Amino acid sequence: MNERTRLVGWAAIAVALAALSVPWFLWGADGVVAGLPVWVVYHVGWLCLVAVVFWVFTKRAWGLGVEEVSRDG
Repeated sequence: MNERTRLVGWAAIAVALAALSVPWFLWGADGVVAGLPVWVVYHVGWLCLVAVVFWVFTKRAWGLGVEEVSRDG
């Protein structure tokens, strides 16, 4: 897989995670899970997912899209 494809893939994942960061589809929901509002449980799950995705990113794609700059000017 070339670098551009990987870069676009990781960018798409970042946009998707950002779009899901606010549980807009749970606004007004009054459900409770384990004594907590359902949106809090959703957010905890989302944070766990983001942590795993970031860990995978650091192992597989850290430095992707970063270009070296020469010191010669």
